[in-house]
Amino acid sequence: MIARTIFVSMVLALVSRPCLMAEVALVSPKDRELFETLTDAQIAVFAGETRTNRLENVRELGAAMDAAGTWRAQRPLTLKWRVTEGESGPWRVRMSKQADFSDGGDLWLEKSDASCEKFDDGSMIWTYSVPRANLELGVTYYWQVWSDVKCSEFSCGLTYPQKCKCGKSNAGHVSPVSSFRTSDRPPRWIALEGRVENVRDLGGWRTECGGRVRTGLVYRGAGLNDNSLVGIGRGRNRLMVEDVRYMTEVLGIKTDIDLRGLRETAGMKESPLGPNVSFVNIDSKSYAGLFTSEGKQSMAKVFRLFCDKANYPIYFHCIHGADRTGSLAYVLNGVLGVSTEDLERDWESSFYPKVRGVENANDWRSCSYFDKGFSEYGINGEPLSVCIRLYLRECGVTDAEIETFKAIMKE
Repeated sequence: MIARTIFVSMVLALVSRPCLMAEVALVSPKDRELFETLTDAQIAVFAGETRTNRLENVRELGAAMDAAGTWRAQRPLTLKWRVTEGESGPWRVRMSKQADFSDGGDLWLEKSDASCEKFDDGSMIWTYSVPRANLELGVTYYWQVWSDVKCSEFSCGLTYPQKCKCGKSNAGHVSPVSSFRTSDRPPRWIALEGRVENVRDLGGWRTECGGRVRTGLVYRGAGLNDNSLVGIGRGRNRLMVEDVRYMTEVLGIKTDIDLRGLRETAGMKESPLGPNVSFVNIDSKSYAGLFTSEGKQSMAKVFRLFCDKANYPIYFHCIHGADRTGSLAYVLNGVLGVSTEDLERDWESSFYPKVRGVENANDWRSCSYFDKGFSEYGINGEPLSVCIRLYLRECGVTDAEIETFKAIMKE
């Protein structure tokens, strides 16, 4: 009888003892942390207030800027979480701009996708660098990690408990929700899987009125396919399947404006993004060519495409996304009131980290051609935005069209 009483007491003690539940705790980014999307080298170069300052910064930071070809890319987003009982995945990382994850995509991770650091207490910290995070500027992101959430019968695969078709999904271990906010410092670089580089959001730059150019509406970059070799037969596609999905479904591109000549495009009629994206090919000029008769005619045709809200979001490009693309970007952001220095920061970004054959800042093509060309318009001392507006009017663009564009693009 005494033995039975002791056994019952031991059982009751075990039942009442609090269990050490497995835990998934988010480590980094810290909750409500400000995440800088630009790298340290980018920030240091852009800090130069003048062309000369920035060129000096480029020369001093050359090696750091060129490291792993990361100049035209965002700072990598690295997520870290701690687990207490040796969970090894697979993981489900949820990230969204909504606290309830209603608009977020989920990343399934196998054990091999993340690295692990083990500690003496049996806990582990898992680290995962998100490929092509392409974070927006000035946005709060929410994230959460799920571990061992799967159908216990393995008939439904890995799933959320509430979505398990057979109803036999285990609960798994779920972390609390954490958040971080991205800085609003432009440019917003965008990485693709394929051979399309120099891609970034046109927006994010401050204007002379204290506002900002809207983001998420216009993107600039390199060509989506190669140039035609002999002007017959379109060039090879540069995009991967995931790139097409990302650009059409996530960025929502509706119009592909190709600034190349007909020999380069071989008379293409359809965008590499597919038949549901409107394709417009206008042979455009750059630099001094902007101010020629042909340059003004093509500028008017291109600019009017930005005056129709139905065309947005828009992706525009030449082949490298630097000269013709950079010249159009200079005009678009210039008429919106972006400062000369910021226009040049954006233009210069296409040519960093290596600036060949430039002895001083005044040798830059942007300085000699843009400065000289737009100085012919307006009166000395007038803002650059006024000079570019007068240039557009000489191209044949009306004030009403310019105001429509500004209404669409300015916050």
